[in-house]
Amino acid sequence: MFTKPFALRRPNAALHLRAHRYHGSRLHKDPILAMKPTHALLCATLLATAAGLPAQTPQPAQPKQPITAPPAAQPPPIVNSQYRLGPDSMPQDGVPKGTVRGPFTLPSQVYPGTQHTYWVYVPAQYDPAVPAALMVFNDGQAFMAPDGDLRVVNVLDNLIYRREIPVMLGVFIDPGRTPQQPEPNLQEWGDRTTNRPAEYNTPDDKFARIITEELMPVLYRDFSISKDPDQHGIGGVSSGGIAAFQVAWERPNDFRKVFTIVGSFVDLRGGYVYPERVLASPKKPLRIFLCDGRNDNRGQGPNGAYNPNRDWFYQNVRLEKALADKGYDVNYLWGLNTHGSKYGGMVLPDMLRWLWRDGPVSTDPTNAAERAFRPPTIPKSP
Repeated sequence: MFTKPFALRRPNAALHLRAHRYHGSRLHKDPILAMKPTHALLCATLLATAAGLPAQTPQPAQPKQPITAPPAAQPPPIVNSQYRLGPDSMPQDGVPKGTVRGPFTLPSQVYPGTQHTYWVYVPAQYDPAVPAALMVFNDGQAFMAPDGDLRVVNVLDNLIYRREIPVMLGVFIDPGRTPQQPEPNLQEWGDRTTNRPAEYNTPDDKFARIITEELMPVLYRDFSISKDPDQHGIGGVSSGGIAAFQVAWERPNDFRKVFTIVGSFVDLRGGYVYPERVLASPKKPLRIFLCDGRNDNRGQGPNGAYNPNRDWFYQNVRLEKALADKGYDVNYLWGLNTHGSKYGGMVLPDMLRWLWRDGPVSTDPTNAAERAFRPPTIPKSP
């Protein structure tokens, strides 16, 4: 049974000592008890000898031990230290390299006065005569950063070459901003400087409209892309994660594969409502992979009060349970990570393999091409 998380009780840091003191005349009326400790011990020894009892050997006084507080609680380990990128996320010798085209600018009518910057990854195996699959990555600058936590360009190069995912274009799109606002970067993803909070965190269809009504027509114009929604995926981190889910949820006839890393399904702008929406709505043809960590933001407010609607991990687990109960094709990974991309970056290649696991495959033993790495496409002569 899935229950809400509960607050852990922490032991007191100080010792509680009680000193018992005896007062009153009765203690002093007993001649033995009234004696000094050394005299009392001698008298007790003589009386025991007279009664035929074994005498007790006086024990030397023990030095008093200083009273100390218990050791302070140790800080938790640096949980993200165990999450490191593997070879799938690194450039590999002999693997054909795709190219990243852009930046391009996409004006928005959904949020008038704003524009989106985007880039397009084109794999070495792209052939305009064969419509390619598509993956869209929100907060594009973070996903394509060569020294970041995600390094998707390397991942796509390696997995496409080894036939572990289909040939696909990758689109890296940043949140909308006015021309006067700066581009997001790895230090500032745009929460303070762009339209990211409104676009990504609001549980409505506006960001889905940006992707399907503004971005997709331009991509169809400029590239050869499959129009099969099963060949379209989208993903993101944090607020970009809930935004990716919203696109697939609101437009399942355009996008049917989605992954989220530390998705912000919380009360930034009401995003905790999706488990109830999932349970109350007819099942949609979606495949979803959720990834979060037990040390993500856990709903502690400034005054220490717990708010489950601001607990990232709890809300991610709640959404996974609702999707599973409804019969969705859903997978998940729960790590120990904090809020960020360290764990998600490490497991991202596996997330993409799982999302795209049903690509076409040949079992013909004479098909030599199927049993070889995907070579780069040879450009056709004009």
